[in-house]
Amino acid sequence: MFRHQGKSRTLKHNLRIATILSFVAGIVNVTGYLAFKQLTTNVTGHFALFIYDFANFDFWKGTIYFLYIFSFLFGSFLSSFLIEKYRENKRLNVFVLPTVIECLVLISIGVISNFMELKYTNLLICLLLFAMGVQNSFVTKISDAVVRTTHLTGLFTDLGIDLSLMCFPKLANQKKLLKSNIKLRVYIILFFFAGGLIGGFLYSEIDLKLNTLIFAAFLLLASLFFDDFRSKVIKAKRKYNQKRNI
Repeated sequence: MFRHQGKSRTLKHNLRIATILSFVAGIVNVTGYLAFKQLTTNVTGHFALFIYDFANFDFWKGTIYFLYIFSFLFGSFLSSFLIEKYRENKRLNVFVLPTVIECLVLISIGVISNFMELKYTNLLICLLLFAMGVQNSFVTKISDAVVRTTHLTGLFTDLGIDLSLMCFPKLANQKKLLKSNIKLRVYIILFFFAGGLIGGFLYSEIDLKLNTLIFAAFLLLASLFFDDFRSKVIKAKRKYNQKRNI
């Protein structure tokens, strides 16, 4: 699900990566809000507050929201930059680097929270937004903008459009594609919701606090290594079958 890109991707590939990443984003979203009372997976609300503060001449206060927005933007930029830079290296899965960076950020915040009092909350919010920018960028590139996992506004818009198109008989030839798109978007929404539920449970009921982010990171790493292992097994089987046929 991490290796295939563009035309080689199928609905199955997109469903696999969408469920994992939207689940992780749901965990980060709820954990960030419970810990810092701020949105940590998207910047729409932060942009509105940024404009509001500047309109009221609270420039310093508005700068904080600008940093939130910039952190998400920089994460997206860095992820795309690394993918393009190492794309020519056929031996390297270029999506490993952004995934590892995201996981390192999440694990670092969780680990640090166990050893010191977290005073610089704005910095931690910026780091979480950076991690989500990284994730949103690489899943957008890997799926050719079909999958988005860190926020739901566009998803509900696209879902509403697809559902409306299903009502027109003249578009019957497109129904297979529409059904695939609807299925993908419903999966993302449901797993984002499930990630939020699990994240809230781990944070509050199990009392993991910010260690919940470590759980999300390990889940992402496990899916990455499983995908790599599965890819190597498939290649080994193909080589074996080719040799046997020869």
